Amino acid sequence: MITTFARKLVLGAGIAASMGIGYAIGAQPHMTETVALLQSARAELAQATPNKGGHRERALGLIDQATSEVRAGIAFAAGG
Repeated sequence: MITTFARKLVLGAGIAASMGIGYAIGAQPHMTETVALLQSARAELAQATPNKGGHRERALGLIDQATSEVRAGIAFAAGG
């Protein structure tokens, strides 16, 4: 059951990152909220027990990647 949760979480993170990058110009509040949501999702997932066949750990890594991409979009839109 947690594997399904992890899959949904990773999918959500990917969608959030895609939306964040797509709205980078002129929509910084959405980008900032995306980072907050990803951080919240990561905190929840980090509390799960690590006996998920490596899927939890991979999901954590993907959330980290998504967070990094959204932050890069924010920096790009800000001119830096």
